[in-house]
Amino acid sequence: MNKILKIENAQLKFKVSDNFLDNKTEYINILNGINLTLKRGQIVSLVGESGCGKTTLGKCILKMLKLNSGHIYYNGEDIYKFNKQQLFDYRKKVQLIFQNPYASLNPKMTIFDILKEPLLIHKKDNKNSIKDRIYEICKLTGIDIKSLNRYSSEFSGGQRQRIAIARALILKPELIIADEPVSALDVSIQAQIINLLLDLKSKLNLTILFISHDLSVVNYISNYVAIMYLGEIVEFGKKDDIFTNYKHPYTKALINSIPKIEEKYNTDESLISGEIPSLKNLTSGCKFYTRCPYSFPKCKDYSPSNVFISNSHEVKCFLYDIN
Repeated sequence: MNKILKIENAQLKFKVSDNFLDNKTEYINILNGINLTLKRGQIVSLVGESGCGKTTLGKCILKMLKLNSGHIYYNGEDIYKFNKQQLFDYRKKVQLIFQNPYASLNPKMTIFDILKEPLLIHKKDNKNSIKDRIYEICKLTGIDIKSLNRYSSEFSGGQRQRIAIARALILKPELIIADEPVSALDVSIQAQIINLLLDLKSKLNLTILFISHDLSVVNYISNYVAIMYLGEIVEFGKKDDIFTNYKHPYTKALINSIPKIEEKYNTDESLISGEIPSLKNLTSGCKFYTRCPYSFPKCKDYSPSNVFISNSHEVKCFLYDIN
């Protein structure tokens, strides 16, 4: 199975202030050496607390933001070396599903026009074939073609997200960045949209980067899972590796935080305390040091390297680093 996307040592920092008195500019690191590979036809979920950099990484993949250093390869080609035409073609092949179905659709356009717009921009086909393509994608995503002349305000959240998914798929992309696509929906509707994504992934051989903090959804939909903390991938593996053989203390805390209806919640299992620290006050060592119940002095000053538990499972933690 070939690699469709490969991220190598992706680093990004944002300027937060200028101190004109001492001619000093302050920056915060958002992405700290991200390495991640997506294989064709797989769903990789990116999981972590709010503010850890998940959405920022998605924007870098779409080239909405530019890395300070590192590389992102699409089918073996560095996207940051694309010329204007190559970038135009790339954005046809890599599409985004937004988190909020209420804000992601133009309220002044009919559903037909929303779905037609990408085809017109990319000059795909003639008038009749555009109509055929819209009908085809509506059938795939469960949209009633009789409703195409209506506006997005006339639809429920679940229906709007189907429209957003249809718009993302109208150009026949290979890679979908799904940024919290069900977090704004009711639970019953979430299940419908998740099953729709799985069905579309199978029918269209899609590759999906699924950004989420809902571990129950991630456990259901994923092939692989990447655990992200403060701009770093601290653990990566197949879904079963992460949910049944997790290694990193942060991953363990996340898994133990999943509500279990049949069991009384055990507060001893909540292994981390305190809020996620400010990006401006991070130590030079392990980013999880200040909240980890297993930390020792080495963690404060040195950053751990990736340790391979198996061919498909790696973790960044000194608990498994024998050096």
